[in-house]
Amino acid sequence: MRLLPQRPGIQSARADLIAFVVAVAGTAAAAVAGALLNDAGFPLHADAAPLFGFWLPRIGPGTPLAVATAGVAIAWGPPLAARLPWRSLLAAGYLAALCWTFSLALIDGWQDGIAGRLTDWTEYLHDVPRVTDIGAMLGSFTEHILAGRPDSWTVHVSGHPPGVLLCYVWLDRIGLGGGAWAAVVTVLVGTLAVVAVPVTVRALAGATAARAVVPFAVLFPGAVWAGVSADWMFAGIVATGVALLAVASVRTGPDAWATAVFAGVLLGFGLFVNYGLVLMFPLVCVVLLRTRGIRAVLLASVGTAGVVAAFALHGFWWLDGYHLVIQRYQQGDFAQRPYGYWVGGNLAALLISAGPLAAVAVRRAILDRGAAAWLVLAAAVAVLAADVSGLSKAEVERIWLPFAVWFAVGAALLPARHHRWWLAGQALTALAVNHLIATNW
Repeated sequence: MRLLPQRPGIQSARADLIAFVVAVAGTAAAAVAGALLNDAGFPLHADAAPLFGFWLPRIGPGTPLAVATAGVAIAWGPPLAARLPWRSLLAAGYLAALCWTFSLALIDGWQDGIAGRLTDWTEYLHDVPRVTDIGAMLGSFTEHILAGRPDSWTVHVSGHPPGVLLCYVWLDRIGLGGGAWAAVVTVLVGTLAVVAVPVTVRALAGATAARAVVPFAVLFPGAVWAGVSADWMFAGIVATGVALLAVASVRTGPDAWATAVFAGVLLGFGLFVNYGLVLMFPLVCVVLLRTRGIRAVLLASVGTAGVVAAFALHGFWWLDGYHLVIQRYQQGDFAQRPYGYWVGGNLAALLISAGPLAAVAVRRAILDRGAAAWLVLAAAVAVLAADVSGLSKAEVERIWLPFAVWFAVGAALLPARHHRWWLAGQALTALAVNHLIATNW
């Protein structure tokens, strides 16, 4: 008996399901291994490994709003994304993402979920009162990176370039000091990534692909850590830089040139809020290769060089800070985390933060040749480079937010009829994590 050939759509759906099952199995294996290693006394320093947090099933004030937001986005997100005017869609997506992020954070209440997140002694706000002279702070910043000194910066300040501390100092100087304002501004800036990612896709792959991405950027599972961690603010800054570079690369004239320079400024400033954001380079390469926008990239380089020069003239040299941060990392207890576990555990954490779509997106991107596929693969290259470096052991569900949000581009590679199912998977991932685990961010 001759077997009838299967339709390509069925084959793709089956392959997607296999990729999803493999990702779930890998994540479950990392969780079981983490529990066993913790019980055996290995220094994972993560009670809910591969996530940084501890098990605490609960519901909270944000639960009804989070569930409602997810339901509305799943039911009406795809059709609205297909027919709303482009600017209206971006505005609606931004507001919906804010609602999603804040509702997830409010599961722990206003104080614990939002206002108090950035006031811990390890966080940036702890050192804001120390900065009485911004120029002096930048000039002497590297002197306070290493631990064991009375005047050492606190954990997060010492682990990053001075740009992020500078952001919170500026907020304080304009009268928006304290944990509540810092948290709200952090989320407002970070959520620009939800706009920037589809804008980039539209410039490189067209409007249809970009529209497909918007609902997935809204229901980004990483919103669990976006509200509130400074890494989400970093994501908004550099994603906007990539988006502006993409737009400048497909346009001409003085406005495009100015846009390219500003893109470079944002990408350059990204280097001074997080050393690891040098790994945004693969995404910049995708923009260059897909658009041949050499002029835009050169102009962006001018903007980046200006940021580097500004920090250097005030006494902070990026490479000096980077080498000292590596030493500081080795001074801490978290450096004892076993590489053998976390090189796989990190990827399991990413699959939770980026959601089940990530595994399917990478599978489809490998077989595709379009611009959307290139963006997904660029994000994958970035996280793999960070992973094998050994400088990211645990906490990557937060640290890799600037890369994880780009896996939402994988929606452009999915058949439209599958969108609601995968959106539901993204939303359920976030809701499950936020109601079962008390994350440390």
